[in-house]
Amino acid sequence: MNRAVLIAQVKNEYARLVEEQSHMLQPTSMRSPEQYFENVLDAVVHEIDAGKFDHFRSGAEIVEAVANDTSRWLPNAVSRLR
Repeated sequence: MNRAVLIAQVKNEYARLVEEQSHMLQPTSMRSPEQYFENVLDAVVHEIDAGKFDHFRSGAEIVEAVANDTSRWLPNAVSRLR
């Protein structure tokens, strides 16, 4: 799939998640959901640009994969996300 399309879809998915969880704080770091998802989004966009997710069919599929196994999909960003 086109990387620009995947990036747009991923941005929409993370915006939706931020809206759903805007009342919560991350318990380990006391970061807002906005800060957390912005960090994840930056890492995901970087990896999309690098071609890591070229075999994925949608942004939602990428978001789900990252949520299920962050260390696999974003190994260089895991320490920044905690």
